[in-house]
Amino acid sequence: MSLLDVTIVNVAIPSIQEGLDSSASTVQWVVSGYALAFGLTLVAGGRLGDAYGRRRLMLGGLVGFVLSSAAVGLAPTAELVIVARLLQGAAAGLLTPQSSGLIQELFSGSERGRAFGYFGLTVSIASAAGPLLGGLIIAAAGPELGWRLLFLINVPIGLVAMVAVARLVPPPDDGASPDRIDVAGAVLLGLSVLCLLYPLVSIEAGRRLPLVLLVGVPLFAYAFGRWERRLVRRGHSPLLDLDLLRRLPGYGSGMLIGTLYFTGFTGVFLTASVWLQDSRDVSALHAGLLLTPFAAGSAISSPLAGRFVNRVGRPLTVVAIAAMMAAVAAAAAIGPGRTTPELAWAFAPFLFLAGLGGGAVVSPNITLTLSEVPPRMGGAAGGALQTGQRIGSSIGAALLMTVYQVVAADQGGDAGFRTALATALAVLSLALAAAVVAWRTARRTPVAA
Repeated sequence: MSLLDVTIVNVAIPSIQEGLDSSASTVQWVVSGYALAFGLTLVAGGRLGDAYGRRRLMLGGLVGFVLSSAAVGLAPTAELVIVARLLQGAAAGLLTPQSSGLIQELFSGSERGRAFGYFGLTVSIASAAGPLLGGLIIAAAGPELGWRLLFLINVPIGLVAMVAVARLVPPPDDGASPDRIDVAGAVLLGLSVLCLLYPLVSIEAGRRLPLVLLVGVPLFAYAFGRWERRLVRRGHSPLLDLDLLRRLPGYGSGMLIGTLYFTGFTGVFLTASVWLQDSRDVSALHAGLLLTPFAAGSAISSPLAGRFVNRVGRPLTVVAIAAMMAAVAAAAAIGPGRTTPELAWAFAPFLFLAGLGGGAVVSPNITLTLSEVPPRMGGAAGGALQTGQRIGSSIGAALLMTVYQVVAADQGGDAGFRTALATALAVLSLALAAAVVAWRTARRTPVAA
């Protein structure tokens, strides 16, 4: 639910802008503000789950998500929509890392791989199916009411999820005293993420001034590292044990692979949706339908990859990224230039193959990255991994949309889309190189039980 809201509103931007009579740059913050708050709270949310229990954080996150979703759907002005979306993103950041942390605690060995396989399935489908679901709701309810229903539908779903969590997720051990939360570390890490994400989402919204904040990224990151190591030396619990990067090289390489993959992968769908609606004048529903084959491919490969990752190891992600790149390259070569009726057969097979590859990237990478992380740090480590993914998503969306708009303004939409896909392939090639290096380093080391 929280991941779906990252992409589902992409097709609703024109409807929101018309319904609230706002500028495009203002309404773009409906998308960007959610991503910003989401990325800021992931690591802190994971660490809170480590300390106080997944069940409590999941229920608290769901309550916040339901209330903020209702506030977005009922907000009368664009400014209130943006504020509510910020709160919704923060609630999602508290909720999401509990899933990976819970898998770390409850599963081991091959069962953990299968569990992460289904988790990866939800990530892939949420990213690809969001535009389709958004298009369906807007087509059924109309642009004025449809965009509000995109958010209000979270209310009944969230209430059902609360009942499921209360019944199925085990309560924390009340006899164990929770670790003291590293508030200073959370602030320093939050500032470094803010200095990185805020300029990126501002670029998407048409503003350039906040780029100066990028100077603060290395400063706050360095201060965060010094502070965390100081806590460890004094015997206190850090927000994130940075020694994981040194002791577990697979964790650092997995974070890099995930960040690069989401940088190249996420922007493809946003750019494709804009290209289809702007250059080909198709409806939001039609655009979503054309992108659906990716979700179908991911739905098939992600659970299967989760079952075999323990046997195959890192080579699985290498092959999967390479397969996805080949399919995207074929789509870039064949899709642009075709007439609108031809797009279905020109796109569908290659998007399906790209989905098969993409579904076999996310869940194996999560499994391999977190395989040796101790359960007591599972939430924070998973939150850091997902923070990298959110940063990659923001970079990718800003990069690919900028490339598309610049080239399209000069050479037309087809050339812009083809160039954007070529840019995505260049980034994915870096993810492939990182996966190859991780493979060679691991030398088929078995995944820890």
